[in-house]
Amino acid sequence: MGNCLTKKPETAYIKKHLDSDSNHQRLPLHSRRNTQSNIIQDITRHVNQPYITSDDCSSSITRSTGASIISTNSEQSTRNKSNSYIALFDYEPRTNQDLELKKGDIIYVARQQQNGWWLVRSSLNPSRTGFVPSKYIASLDSLESKPWYFGHTKRMEAEKLLMHPNNHQGAFLIRESEGNNHAYSLSIRDGDIVKHYRIRRDQEQRYFISSRAIFKNLLELVAYYSQKANGLCTELGLPCIKEKPVTEGLTHSYNESFEIDRNLFRLDRKIGQGQFGDVWIAEFKVTKMKVAIKTLKEGMNPREFKAEAELMRRITHPKLIQLYGLCTTEEPIFIITELMINGSLLDYLQTPVGKRLSFDTLIYIAAQIADGMAYLESENFIHRDLAARNVLVGENNEVKVADFGLARVVKDANIYAAKEGTKFPIKWTAPEAAIFNKFSIKSDVWSFGIVLTEIVTRGRTPYPSMTNQEVLQQVSRKYRMPKPSECEDKLYQIMLCCWKEKSEERPTFEYLKNKLENYFDEDDKQYRDTNQPNHGMR
Repeated sequence: MGNCLTKKPETAYIKKHLDSDSNHQRLPLHSRRNTQSNIIQDITRHVNQPYITSDDCSSSITRSTGASIISTNSEQSTRNKSNSYIALFDYEPRTNQDLELKKGDIIYVARQQQNGWWLVRSSLNPSRTGFVPSKYIASLDSLESKPWYFGHTKRMEAEKLLMHPNNHQGAFLIRESEGNNHAYSLSIRDGDIVKHYRIRRDQEQRYFISSRAIFKNLLELVAYYSQKANGLCTELGLPCIKEKPVTEGLTHSYNESFEIDRNLFRLDRKIGQGQFGDVWIAEFKVTKMKVAIKTLKEGMNPREFKAEAELMRRITHPKLIQLYGLCTTEEPIFIITELMINGSLLDYLQTPVGKRLSFDTLIYIAAQIADGMAYLESENFIHRDLAARNVLVGENNEVKVADFGLARVVKDANIYAAKEGTKFPIKWTAPEAAIFNKFSIKSDVWSFGIVLTEIVTRGRTPYPSMTNQEVLQQVSRKYRMPKPSECEDKLYQIMLCCWKEKSEERPTFEYLKNKLENYFDEDDKQYRDTNQPNHGMR
């Protein structure tokens, strides 16, 4: 089949997406006309030229939603093509060593570093250099530079992102297809639901959703379906809003230096109490950035605490709380982490908002916890105190596993023996850990099953009306919590798998993650068939 773009869909795509900011507001009409004309001319001239090295990107006009085309002369293009990057988000400098970014800015990378901060140079003013978070930029030639590309995003997460109030009818994203490294999925908001379409490739490596329309690359596919639905539930609207990622460290300099002067922080208000001490909302004075600070109770071993924090620093994952640094030169010792605005999952579930969460959202929360724990599992770590009180909630029901104060590197047959005198919560603890002080990732799996009961009951204490001693006795006699009235049979079976008496028979967190992420799937039926528009599930 030939090129389907007979009606210049790139024109329609640019018209629809021209100069839309994060709130999807448009420029005044007279401004749009002039800018649109220039963009359409440039797109028409370049869309089929092989400037982009990735076969997924054909346009040399790389831009973020809301950014104008940035022209560079041929000498700059040749010299800087390999290290040219585009800003995906605005970045306000936190120190005088940083470079300000505006979404859509073109920059040149001078030095890539392993600490999450790269030294870059402005394309408009080469004398201006500074550090920026590497997560805020993408190679100009890459698929990652497209505002609609969401990479490894799972189907369940895509639905939550698209249903955000700031996204509207036709909002869409393209993500890697689960279970297939060489395919993609298109997710589209259609009213109050999200529908998914599998993007396939033919023998010539061209892309198609339906055999009625085949494209050389994803950019052409997006442009075409932005003009007309042609079998989709609706034509494509604006790309799904992307949330800014968490930076690695407070700033470039403070990420390299783990020890931070406590005088740079102002404690605002106490928000809780953890195993080590109090938890505060604080402000990092250098950047005015809000953070969470956990304090170490006086009398505890500062060296042991610092060792635990060093351990936390090595563990980085989107579903684990990010550690920023320590203040250890005097007591109380501070541990500085990212701030999750809605506090602990336990408290959140008991709020009016938490009590109204849909069952779909509860499963989404559980899947995120399993995702974070699957990473710990892959890194040979154990958490040892997994509970709803140690999971934190951010915006849009995003959750992250927190409180690694009891985490340990696992060695020697993947078993950790607790120190004599160490306290742990009986109702969340696996029997082999509670009775014999033997902890493993499988004892974390047991705890995860308990967390599932906390989630589905909106924060009810496990084993209600039973004492710790009674729980130990009954669990040893094969007693298991009955199915909560709010719980589906399918979810209860997952809980029972977590509570297998023999730890080796319990599932892995990787299995649990996949089970929960695909909880509502029926084989492949969640994908729509454009050749049969009324067939399939969302």
